[in-house]
Amino acid sequence: MITVKDFWASWCGPCKMMNPIVEELEKELEGKAAVEKINVDEMGAVAAKYGVMSIPTYIIEKNGKEVDRLIGARSRESFKQWIESHL
Repeated sequence: MITVKDFWASWCGPCKMMNPIVEELEKELEGKAAVEKINVDEMGAVAAKYGVMSIPTYIIEKNGKEVDRLIGARSRESFKQWIESHL
């Protein structure tokens, strides 16, 4: 199983746009991919650890190691394909 780390903030327009897509795909890919939502305002140290400079940023981890990173909003299909390419 992979983990998708979702770095976001409540004031971020693209993050708000992506939120329903992320939530839908989390349900759809249950058992294959887990989503970990990280609010950069509340968890700045975690964002700094991962070197997140822009949001939204999505990081895919396999076995605790980063394998890919995506910055910015995407269409549902594009985002789903990106996640599925790592399953």
